[in-house]
Amino acid sequence: MRRLSLWLAVGSAASILVSIAISQILLALALSVLLLSGLPLRWPKTSAGLGLFLLWTLLSLAFSPDPGHGTAQIRKMFVFLILLVFYSSVRSLADARWLVYAWAGLGAVTAGRGFYQYIRDITLAREANMDFYHYYISGRISGFMSHWMTFSGQQLFILLLVGAWLLFAPPRRECWWLWLPCGAVVGLALVLSDTRSVWLATLAGGFYLLWRWNVKAALAMPVLVALGLLFAPSAVKQRAVSIVKPEKETDSNAHRITAWRTGLQMIKAHPVFGVGPEEIAKPEVFDSYVPVDIQRPLPTGFYGHLHSIYVHYAAERGIPAALLLTGALLYAIWRFHAAILKLPAGRSYQRFLLEFSVASVIAVMVSGVFELNLGDSEVLTMFLVVLCLGELALTSTSVNETKFGSSWLS
Repeated sequence: MRRLSLWLAVGSAASILVSIAISQILLALALSVLLLSGLPLRWPKTSAGLGLFLLWTLLSLAFSPDPGHGTAQIRKMFVFLILLVFYSSVRSLADARWLVYAWAGLGAVTAGRGFYQYIRDITLAREANMDFYHYYISGRISGFMSHWMTFSGQQLFILLLVGAWLLFAPPRRECWWLWLPCGAVVGLALVLSDTRSVWLATLAGGFYLLWRWNVKAALAMPVLVALGLLFAPSAVKQRAVSIVKPEKETDSNAHRITAWRTGLQMIKAHPVFGVGPEEIAKPEVFDSYVPVDIQRPLPTGFYGHLHSIYVHYAAERGIPAALLLTGALLYAIWRFHAAILKLPAGRSYQRFLLEFSVASVIAVMVSGVFELNLGDSEVLTMFLVVLCLGELALTSTSVNETKFGSSWLS
C-alpha cells in the first residue's frame, strides 16, 4: 500500500503535463491509498502560508454578495491536497527521482507536440493568406493543454528543472545526452510560445541559477539573449518588440493595464475581503469598476480575471489574501535558500532540488506580475509539487552521496 501510494502520487504529479483529469483522478486514488497505508501524514512547512491564504478565501466567500457563485474556488482547493499526498508518499530523494525523470521526459514530449502545432499554424496561415504573427498570436502552441499560458507555464518548470540538474546535480556523463536534448527542446518550445510573461520569468529563474553557479555566466546572459534574438524567427522578434512597442489590437498590453486599473478600483472599494471569489468573472461586476476615463469599447482581451496574482487576489479576496500569498512565496524562497547555505560545497542532489525550487518560486512571482498563473490548476499543481521537492531536499540531511547518486540511475 505504501509503494502504491508513492506511485500514484508520482503519477498524479507527472500526468498533469498531459491531462488534468488523469492527474486529479490519480490524486484522489493516491489520497485514499495514503490514508489506508499507515504512512504518517505530513504537510511541508512551506504550505502554512498557503493554508492561511485558503482560510482567508473562505472568509472572503462568506462576505461575498453571491457566495454560491464562488464555490468553484472551494472545489479548486482539492488541488492543494497534492501537498499532503506527495510529501507524505514520497519520503526520500531516491523516490523523487522518478518524478524528475518523468517531468523531463514528458516535458520534451509536450514540447514536441508544440513544434507540430507551430508548423501546422505556419501552413494554415499561408493557406489563409495571412501574416503569420497576426494569425498565430490569438492561437499559439499549447501542447496537450487547452491554452498557451498553461503550456508555457508548465514548460517553464521543466526548463528550470533541466537547468538546475545540469548546473548542480552530481555530474554523470551518461545522463548528459538525455538532459541536454530535453533542455534544448523545451527551451525552443518556450521561445516559440510567444508568451512574454513566461519569457521574463524564465530569464529571472535562469539568471538566478546561473548566478548561483557562476557569476560571470549570469552577467553574460543578457548578451546571449540579445544574440539569440538576432537569429530568432520574425514572429518571435515581433513579439519581443511588443513588450515596449505593442500593436493596440493585437498585443495585450493595453487590456492588461485596463484590467489592473479596474482591479485597483475594486481594492479601494473592498480592501479587506474583496469583491468575492469568482465575482470578477461577472461582466456586470467588472464593468461597474472600470475607471471612467477609460474609453469604450475596452481594448481587445480577456477580462475574466485581472492578469496578475497580486492585483487579482487583492481585488477578489482582499489585501490580506494577496499579502498572505506573497508572504508564503517569499517564505519558501527564504527557507530553501537558508538550507542551501548550510550545504557542503559542491554538487549534490539536495542542492539541485533546492536551487530548482528557489528558481521556480522566483519565476512564478515574476510571471505572476503579468498573469494569474497560480489560478491555473495545471500550473498550480506543478508549483505545489515543486514546494514538496524543495522541502524534501531540505529535510534530507544525512545522505550517503555515493549510494544515493547511483540510486538515481538504478
